[in-house]
Amino acid sequence: MVPRIFDRYLGRQVFSATLLGVLLLSGVMVLGNLYKKLDELLGGAQLPFSFILEFVAMVIPFSLVFTIPWAFLTSILLVFGRMSADNELVSLRMTGWSMPRICAPVFALALLLAGICHWVNVDVAPAAKDRLKRMFYEVALDDPTTIFQPGQVMDKMPGFIIHTGGKEGEVLQDMHIIEMERRLPVRVIRAREARLEKRSEDELDLLMVMDDAEIESLAYDEERRLVKTEFLKASRTAMIFPLSSMKNTTVKVNAGMKSTGELWREVIEDAKDDPAHDAKEHSRSLTELNKRYSFSLACLTFALVGIPLGVTAQRRETSTGFALSLVTATVYLVFIILADTLNDKPHLFPHLIVWLPNAVFLGIGGWLFHRLNSK
Repeated sequence: MVPRIFDRYLGRQVFSATLLGVLLLSGVMVLGNLYKKLDELLGGAQLPFSFILEFVAMVIPFSLVFTIPWAFLTSILLVFGRMSADNELVSLRMTGWSMPRICAPVFALALLLAGICHWVNVDVAPAAKDRLKRMFYEVALDDPTTIFQPGQVMDKMPGFIIHTGGKEGEVLQDMHIIEMERRLPVRVIRAREARLEKRSEDELDLLMVMDDAEIESLAYDEERRLVKTEFLKASRTAMIFPLSSMKNTTVKVNAGMKSTGELWREVIEDAKDDPAHDAKEHSRSLTELNKRYSFSLACLTFALVGIPLGVTAQRRETSTGFALSLVTATVYLVFIILADTLNDKPHLFPHLIVWLPNAVFLGIGGWLFHRLNSK
């Protein structure tokens, strides 16, 4: 089939609207994730500008997983809604063109975008998620004082709640440290000044040297009632600052951070070699693997269901097209979220639930498209 002027016209309209939508939606998602993720992983830590730039670069691939299909659906609804309202589709049908022939450039674009989504879902996004997690620990390793900000409470260190009153260079001032066990404070330390020192080049844990410290030790009985309190003053004391425990928490690898190759090995080889494998972990890996491939087909699914919806709506307004796309994408994502929620319950087959939105929308879209073509 030789592309005609109309093919180029329709393809250009849908592609340009999709590109604009991806830029706008990705910008919104990046800005929305920027503060949330930074605060979630390192609280109020002041980070270098180069780190922020790399963080944005890592969030973009993750956002493309959602923004490409959503922008493509919105562009289809807008373009076909306008063409239907202007009777352009009626004119083309009167020349003998069928709906599949009219929509051929859109389906070709859907195939191209599905290939891009497959690459992003299978290769790029998992690597970006993994890198995103490790970046924060690397910053803390290079300069541990970065995570201590004046007037901020730092609770990212497992077992500790730390408040820093001020900071002058590498000297931390007016330190308040609460050591926790079983969600109860077992030691409270107040120090005028503190410094972090390396114990050795090979060891991750640091030594926190504190001046003019007041130490309060608390003891509890089996019923978690306070039974003993001890006070101690020291002109200088030190404690281990367990950066290694922060690494274990911050760099914890989940199924979403693993490469597709790793997931395949876990799903096939590990289950085959180890009959007593963890069923929940196996289900998480299997669900994540199926989600990546299922979500890659979203553009094809949205193309088939979006064209009849756009023609039926017959609206030129951007708000109407955006509202329709929002409702459709939300219904689609409900299945994905449901599967993620149930990913540790293998008896509910969450790895099959991720395919339900494609099956349902392809069925509905195929029926609507057939009705549209028969008119």
